[in-house]
Amino acid sequence: ALGARRARGRLLVDGLMGGQPAPLLLRGLHVAIVDEADGVLIDEARTPLILSGGDGAAEEPELYGEALALVGGLGTGLDYRMIPAERSLHLTPRGRVRLAALADGRGGLWAVRRAREELAEQALSAQHWYHRGAQYVVAEGKVQIVDEFTGRIMPDRSWERGLHQMVEAKEAVEITGRRRTLSRITYQRFFRRYFHLCGMTGTAAEVAGELRWVFGLRVARVPTHHPLRRRNTGVRVVADAEAKWAAVVREAAAAVAQRRAVLVGTCSVAASQILGERLAAAGLAAEVLNAERHAEEAGIVAQAGEAGRVTVATNMAGRGTDIKLTADVREVGGLHVILTEFHESPRIDRQLFGRGGRQGDPGSYVAIVALDDEIFTRFVPATWLASLRGMAAAHGEVLPDHLGRWVRWWAQAAAERLNASTRRNTLSNDENTERMLSFSGRG
Repeated sequence: ALGARRARGRLLVDGLMGGQPAPLLLRGLHVAIVDEADGVLIDEARTPLILSGGDGAAEEPELYGEALALVGGLGTGLDYRMIPAERSLHLTPRGRVRLAALADGRGGLWAVRRAREELAEQALSAQHWYHRGAQYVVAEGKVQIVDEFTGRIMPDRSWERGLHQMVEAKEAVEITGRRRTLSRITYQRFFRRYFHLCGMTGTAAEVAGELRWVFGLRVARVPTHHPLRRRNTGVRVVADAEAKWAAVVREAAAAVAQRRAVLVGTCSVAASQILGERLAAAGLAAEVLNAERHAEEAGIVAQAGEAGRVTVATNMAGRGTDIKLTADVREVGGLHVILTEFHESPRIDRQLFGRGGRQGDPGSYVAIVALDDEIFTRFVPATWLASLRGMAAAHGEVLPDHLGRWVRWWAQAAAERLNASTRRNTLSNDENTERMLSFSGRG
């Protein structure tokens, strides 16, 4: 902004002569105060920050449709192996041979082994791991990514390496151009560039070690301003989704009968819509807050603390959402929070539970989950799940408390280990790239 006027003497002379140099825009990365620090510095740090660009024109848009059609001839287990914990898949040697046979005579990228295998794996990923109402929504004729931590739409963001275009082809919307990476940096390296870094959150204790190791930050506990009056009413692990939704409806109806306000947390847009329909069928009017209704968020949250009100929400009603209770709701026990699916991190569960019992208000929470929830099918061995379903059937479709707590601990511990490993690898790769580029000199 200053251009040639950088010298202090020149600036003083300009000031005496009445000149008005252009103001400085940024003095440097000096102080950062991070709200919901564990969400930003830990949870979101699995994926690097990427600046991308492109001309907006799709290259060979029919290619993605061909890939989706072609992988229909491949079989799970024989031609490709799925890895649920990592949400990834890989072609087997048999699958590579089968793919080459299916692509024979097509020409173009299909004639290049690495290109066709990448196209096939992206097409399979789009079919198996990316679902409408979970990882994305279709709005205004576009595929829009939903942030898994906040439940909000992330406009102008896209998946890389052609995956976004593959999802667009699956949803039969206009295919956008592939974007190329212009620059990238990890959250860890970016925030460590500040001279002073600090933040606040209600759920930092579990990741205090990583915050100290990566960012050099110590965690200090601050006591609540008012005594805590939030009650934990337990964890119920049932056999399947059908039993779960029925139990959630009964739980919500019981709270409404007491004239309490109810907040039900779901992990996806699709799940929130399913539950909204179930509640309506049971005669319970519910407001559904998800990425497709983000424009109505303020109005829905403002009414969520009223007597007999049932609000079904994704993680949009998690971190930082303050639900104000009416006096009559406060008198009968406050907000009742129902969690319907455990998150990969217990910290995010606690954020949802923390919507109730705020600022000295009364409140309560319960977890009602199913053994076929994604976190269990991804991180608990299938043979164990089969045994647990049998135990649930023997106990009225609900696991005994100690088994419910154990299976939750096992799944979330496995997820946290995987995510921590991903963050370490992301940071290590970023630092290795920086070291390599330091020898490249100036362009």
